Amino acid sequence: MMGTTHVVGAGLAGLSAAVALSERGGRVVLHEAAKQAGGRCRSYYDPSLGLTIDNGNHLLLSGNTDSLDFLKVVGAPADALTGPDEAVFDFADLKTGERWALRPNAGRLPWWVLSQARRVPGTRARDYLAPLGILKAAAGKPDGAGGTIGDAMPCTGALYERLWHPVLLAALNTDPRESDVGLAATILRETLGAGGRACRPLIAVNGLSTAFVDPAIRYLESRGSEIRFGRRLRGLERVGGRVTRLDFSDEPVAIGPDDSVVLALPPWVAAELMPGIATPQSYRSIVNAHFALVPKPGSLLFLGVVNGLTEWLFAYPDRYSVTISGADRLLDVAREDLARQIWSEIAKLGNLAPELPSWQIVKEKRATFAATPEEAARRARPETDDENLVLAGDWTATGLPSTIEGAIRSGRNAARALACGATRTRVAA
Repeated sequence: MMGTTHVVGAGLAGLSAAVALSERGGRVVLHEAAKQAGGRCRSYYDPSLGLTIDNGNHLLLSGNTDSLDFLKVVGAPADALTGPDEAVFDFADLKTGERWALRPNAGRLPWWVLSQARRVPGTRARDYLAPLGILKAAAGKPDGAGGTIGDAMPCTGALYERLWHPVLLAALNTDPRESDVGLAATILRETLGAGGRACRPLIAVNGLSTAFVDPAIRYLESRGSEIRFGRRLRGLERVGGRVTRLDFSDEPVAIGPDDSVVLALPPWVAAELMPGIATPQSYRSIVNAHFALVPKPGSLLFLGVVNGLTEWLFAYPDRYSVTISGADRLLDVAREDLARQIWSEIAKLGNLAPELPSWQIVKEKRATFAATPEEAARRARPETDDENLVLAGDWTATGLPSTIEGAIRSGRNAARALACGATRTRVAA
């Protein structure tokens, strides 16, 4: 790769692409419309709380190898991600008051399902065979072609309601019954199917920017990359199967014969700039709630909650935070009503005072693409019809749903596609 690569978009996908390209020795210029990097995965100061929070709570797993490799490359702090030493997932049922901990064993052979103390109460070992239907339905088929999870496994019963539904909903941000079976199969293969070593939960307790964004910016700057904020891409010129100019809000940038471009933009923005490219057309919402109260000593770092509005409760050092996935139904609910209902559940779970502390509700309308078979089939590959232009973003065809792991993988895919294209060009010449 001889020329300059212009990466447009400094979310995690763009940062990942820029880091991967820089690793290969290329010159990188990173353009971002906002005044800061991180996109939908960053930290910011919220004056109503008086705290720095993330614009979305994220749970990673030790099997998210692209994310962990990214952190290693950029030199993230040793405590960037925090979690237990083994795979353990604590749950609480708000309806019955029951609590339990799911504890997969470290190896691939899942003997843990034979232990009543390690599995979901009220379930049998043979119940855990149900996800094999997902793997079977997805085998050898591209995303979007295998049908839905509801077609592949029973979506009823104690195990579904207390494990598969909350876990798959959190990963896919779409009702599992209508979600693409191929995306679910990838999640299962890379995490639970790989054994407990790949399922250890990890959380950026010091913030997503501290863990992912700031180290990436420092890494790129140390490699001589140029980073330009406040630059919105308005259009691009394409001539003879190549991008020849990028028209930013402040000035155009000529793209030389040896230069290349990575578009790491939201799908609706990419579609405006490049009419005709394949992008998802429908999206799902996420609601996050934050409460400015220091958790009690010994509080669980995170807790799965069933039979409540709350789905995942995080106890950060300075606040409680809640994530609710597939939250389209809540978009028109008054923010204070949501805060009061969610806090009442947190207070019950933690034996806390019922008085509502300072709070913030964040509704993200287009948090992820809808992980249905129809939308999965609309995801674009990184390569485009222009030989020097590739795409990145968690909405591209990574095989994963919209997650941090998917975003970082997409950036690596884009860098790899450019390298392969350059190789093919040299061979053809």
